[in-house]
Amino acid sequence: MEPGFADAQVTIVGLGLMGGSLAAALTSRRACRRVVGVARRPLTLRTALDLRLIHEGTTDLQEGVRQADLVILATPVRDILAKLEIIGPMLKPGSIVLDVGSTKKAICEAMAALPEHVQPVGGHPMCGKESSGLTMAEPDLYQDKVFVLTPLPRTQPAALRMVQSMVEAVGARALLLDPERHDRLVAAISHLPYMLAVSLVNAAESLADGDDLMWQLAASGFRDTSRVAAGDIRMMTDILMTNRPAILDALHEAKMQLSRLADRLERNDLEGLTEAMQAARNKRSEMF
Repeated sequence: MEPGFADAQVTIVGLGLMGGSLAAALTSRRACRRVVGVARRPLTLRTALDLRLIHEGTTDLQEGVRQADLVILATPVRDILAKLEIIGPMLKPGSIVLDVGSTKKAICEAMAALPEHVQPVGGHPMCGKESSGLTMAEPDLYQDKVFVLTPLPRTQPAALRMVQSMVEAVGARALLLDPERHDRLVAAISHLPYMLAVSLVNAAESLADGDDLMWQLAASGFRDTSRVAAGDIRMMTDILMTNRPAILDALHEAKMQLSRLADRLERNDLEGLTEAMQAARNKRSEMF
């Protein structure tokens, strides 16, 4: 662990599931000197203080970040982009800004405009739940999960090591990745599943045609496949708007795969259907 991290003040902006879980992990493990929370609502701060997730809280962004060694932006992506436009002059020299947004290209481009006295690092922990909010926070959310880091060309090695220490402190595994490559990969394994789950639920609703027995019959297969459709809509809207090209590519590929399956079924092509299902089964078994 980077020697300075134990003495660092970490300010977490946004105390929802991700930010609250980070705060919980850092405080419960006594990983750093002080954890400060910044939130829009005083009630959120009172809850975080009562749960001992943070040492101090404020609704004033400037007050919360001015003495921070590491600032973590844990709000929806477009809010992160907005805060990156204003936060630079509030920060002391040498401070580090990390985000936990689900898309990286747009955020890293915005980080490049931060003042020279600030060290930027993009980040995306590969974890979460469909339930959101501070009350869903848990200190072990990041344990054994991949935490993608996308440092900028200007990011100094010491700053990256400090962020890697934070990642290690919450039990996660750091993985360095180019922002564009990150966005392309997560479009396939994270954003596309959400869109498919939305399509599945809406298709089932349409096919039910008012017959409520449809939902009584739905069992674990439907629940598992549609689970992510219950996710935070604001968060997902931000993701869709900031990773449009990669998500559209993924959707077009999925549409083509569905068309192939429909075509084989229409032609009663049992061999072709079996081949496609077997390939998917083999890959799924290989991965998990």
